[in-house]
Amino acid sequence: MEMIFALITLIGALFLFLGALGLVRMPDVYNRMQAGTKATTLGTILFSLGIGLANFGSGWCGKIVIIILFVIATNPVSSNVIARAAHFSGIKLAKLSLKDELKEDDEKTEGGTL
Repeated sequence: MEMIFALITLIGALFLFLGALGLVRMPDVYNRMQAGTKATTLGTILFSLGIGLANFGSGWCGKIVIIILFVIATNPVSSNVIARAAHFSGIKLAKLSLKDELKEDDEKTEGGTL
């Protein structure tokens, strides 16, 4: 069982590493945020779950469940708020980006169609 918990922790660490790699490799702030948020959310959940299962009888399981629920609730929301703030402050998309849905929504709202 200990090897399974170690493997879960290792997979979580791998996702955290891939999230950090995505921050370096992606072309603009929006792609970096998406890569970082999704990978770090899953990585943190798996890493914490592996640690919690490995130390099941030590009384840390409840705290780790709370940490996992907190990460699930706050990572997507904070990423969305930061992305919207970046968009409204005028940070441009990468040239490879095909569509700016938030800009289209803004244009519809300004035109009074919504």
